[in-house]
Amino acid sequence: MDWSNFWLYVSPPIAGAIIGYFTNDLAIKMLFRPYRARYFAGRQLPFTPGLIPRNQERLAKRVSDTIMGSLLTPEELQKLTRRLLQPERVRGGIEWLLRLAIEQVRTDKEQRATKILAGILRDLVGESLPRLFKVLSRREDFLGAQLNQIFDQVLLEFQLSDEQAGRLADWLLQVVLPPDAIRQLVIDLLTDRTIHIIDESFREKTSGTYWVVANLFGLRNTLTRLRTFCLDEKEVTNARIKELIQELQVRDRLKVWLKSLSLQNLPVSTVRQLRNTIRETIISYSQTHGPEFIQGFSDSIDWENTASVLLNRLRNSPAFSSSLTAIGQELSLILERYLEQDLENLVAQAIPILSIDQVIIDRVKSTSPADLEAAIEGIVKNELQAIVNLGGVLGFVVGLFQAGLLFFQQIQ
Repeated sequence: MDWSNFWLYVSPPIAGAIIGYFTNDLAIKMLFRPYRARYFAGRQLPFTPGLIPRNQERLAKRVSDTIMGSLLTPEELQKLTRRLLQPERVRGGIEWLLRLAIEQVRTDKEQRATKILAGILRDLVGESLPRLFKVLSRREDFLGAQLNQIFDQVLLEFQLSDEQAGRLADWLLQVVLPPDAIRQLVIDLLTDRTIHIIDESFREKTSGTYWVVANLFGLRNTLTRLRTFCLDEKEVTNARIKELIQELQVRDRLKVWLKSLSLQNLPVSTVRQLRNTIRETIISYSQTHGPEFIQGFSDSIDWENTASVLLNRLRNSPAFSSSLTAIGQELSLILERYLEQDLENLVAQAIPILSIDQVIIDRVKSTSPADLEAAIEGIVKNELQAIVNLGGVLGFVVGLFQAGLLFFQQIQ
């Protein structure tokens, strides 16, 4: 064997392997690099930037179309939603959110929850409720049936109990008509004109023995002396009036009279007229001053203190804490029934709103070429290296074939 021609036969396979290996490696590198366009003498060099950075927008669109057309179809999203929103998961999630909210309220040192709740209550009672009341009060049947029902079932059948009648009688005798008030009433009644009228009437309308007494003595002096006595002897008069009230059993008589008071004892026409009058009066007042009354009522309330009391009750209420599980279960059942009916429409409406395809496009476009290269290589690194190795193998085979042809030519 002529060893002088050894390198002539060995060099083609080696050169082919090296060329094939590094050519494939360079081609793969040029898929990603350079990351930016290169310029020479003001002109952009060919193959810059790399193939993928230059077509990154098209790549993003294709990736989005592939994912939305094959993976995230409406049917697949419905299946995914059903798996995510299983009743047990939803109930657990709702209960967790409720407990988290309660814990946030308990640890709220800045009282933000109190201020928020106070603002809601203030707006609801002070702003929304008066407007709603004003609108409702314009209706022809506003409060009519309700007031009639209250009158028929409450006022018409109302009657004081024995204890209530006794307390009201005591109040009337102690506050409205005490002995001093009765004494003053007697003094106001016994004016000179009144005394003269009583005396003249007594003289004219009496007969027999009473006529003799009336004409000889009359009542003028008696009534005048009574008035003078009431004026001069206040304490004694009050004591006499008190004794007289006890002797006449005024309290017991007044108590019996109060117990017998009832609208049912009045004539039917009077009761109907009273009911209509009460209804029209209340409706007229409500229409005229109802919103102002509600607004004034709202202004008189310390809503922050009210909200603080409500939240403290919630914080310390074991019943509320124990009811979170039941609340979560009910809410999950409501959500499940809603999803059974409208899940398809909900997903169809959610896809355009979420703009998943645009999110994918924006995400791919915003990814730097270096990160994109690292991501792709992280997935197909071994396959890319196999392509590079295959280039070396093919180059070696081609070189070996060339060396074989050269060898046979030398033999011939």
